[in-house]
Amino acid sequence: MTGCEITANAIKDFFGNNHLQTVSIPILQPAEPFLDMAGEDLRRRIFMTENENGDSLCLRPEFTIPVCIEHIKTGATTPRRYAYIGEVFRQSRAGENGFYQAGIEDLGDVDEANADARTLHDASALLQHISTNIDYTIFLGDQNVFASVLQGLGLVPTWQKRLLRSFGNAKQLRDLLHILAEPKSEQSLPDNLMKLVEAQDESELTNYIEEEMLDAGISPSAGRSPTEIARRLLEKQLLSSVKLTKPVLEALEEFLAIRLPLDDAEDALFDFGKKYELVSDQFLMPFKARNRAFLNKGIKLEAVEYDAAFGRPLDYYTGFVFEIRKNSGDVVIGGGRYNRLMTMLGADRPIPAVGFSVWLDRLMKDEESTIGFQKGQGK
Repeated sequence: MTGCEITANAIKDFFGNNHLQTVSIPILQPAEPFLDMAGEDLRRRIFMTENENGDSLCLRPEFTIPVCIEHIKTGATTPRRYAYIGEVFRQSRAGENGFYQAGIEDLGDVDEANADARTLHDASALLQHISTNIDYTIFLGDQNVFASVLQGLGLVPTWQKRLLRSFGNAKQLRDLLHILAEPKSEQSLPDNLMKLVEAQDESELTNYIEEEMLDAGISPSAGRSPTEIARRLLEKQLLSSVKLTKPVLEALEEFLAIRLPLDDAEDALFDFGKKYELVSDQFLMPFKARNRAFLNKGIKLEAVEYDAAFGRPLDYYTGFVFEIRKNSGDVVIGGGRYNRLMTMLGADRPIPAVGFSVWLDRLMKDEESTIGFQKGQGK
């Protein structure tokens, strides 16, 4: 038995011992859900194709979205925990376009703090089950805390949404804060159109754009609709008209610079909230509950690094996110909470969800068991 087979069997044993339902996900997937929901970083790396009917398909770039679609399609009850192991496909400049992943998706547990703690515990336990000789560090972030800070500091909703979309992308977030500090008009429009934009009159602006499209022989149903164009113009105008005061900008920069062991993070966030008159109890309550759940699962808070600016490059994450990194810096496990995804994919009610993936190739690359995870080994 080869090292890769031993590793695959060890993972399957872990799944079985933890009463997880292992699912089989086809390699060829409908492309639309990934293009709509996975985020820019993943979208540009997807291998696209189409079937004989012209439907857009792709090689499976990750497991979370198709696992959730399968759950919805089968009408399964919750709570339910799924496990998987198999290959994902992403374009890479390094030439390695196929990677092996294993992971767990935890759906429907309304006790979110407990489910988050179980997810992080399972990720660490699976890592130790596969490889006992790896030194690693856990990094944790929380998009909900950032959202509460933005709201508490009084940013306009449009800017809150835009900054949240950039959470976890340090350069993009820094660029947006620079724009906020020194805004400038991004639009050069005809006077009559500019008047409607400045008046923030969506209805009149939509009608004007539709009439212009018809006069130019452009069908309003081709490409972006007049309503979408109008909303984008209004958003750009609003974004360019807002300037952050120096105290608010300094507060955001101070928050994003918070990085310390998780056992010290509560006090640091409380002090920050008190300093800037945020509703500390409200934005810290879920954070505190999750830390207590971590302790109940035997997770040492001092061994987890909290980074207020840390996020993950997938658009569907909504709260708690984490990565486990080798001391070399390689990310070997990544995951977090994605509560909005289930309804975005068609669920008839909100379903809380959290999960993680293990990058098996990265994990095993320095060990003998990396010799040829055979194609088709995993499901």
